[in-house]
Amino acid sequence: MEHIVTVQDAVTAFADFMEPTAAELDAIEREMPVILADVDLLDAHITMLDRTPTELDNRRIRRARRRALAALLNQSGTGAPVVA
Repeated sequence: MEHIVTVQDAVTAFADFMEPTAAELDAIEREMPVILADVDLLDAHITMLDRTPTELDNRRIRRARRRALAALLNQSGTGAPVVA
C-alpha cells in the first residue's frame, strides 16, 4: 500500500505570508498606465470584430494606439510628451 503525502511547498505556496512586497506593488503601480492604455486599445479592436469599421472606429483605434505608445514611452523614462 502506498501512502499519499502532500508536498509542503505546494500547499504553502499561496499562504497568507506570501503577499507581494512593497517593491512589487510599486512596480505594478508604475506599469498601470501602460496596462490601462493597452486595455483601451484592445477594447477598440474588439468592438470592430463583428462589423465593418467606420471612420469613427478608425479614429478610436488611432487614438488608443497613440495613448498606448505614449504610456509606454513615459514609463521607459524617455520623457516623450503625451499625445491624446
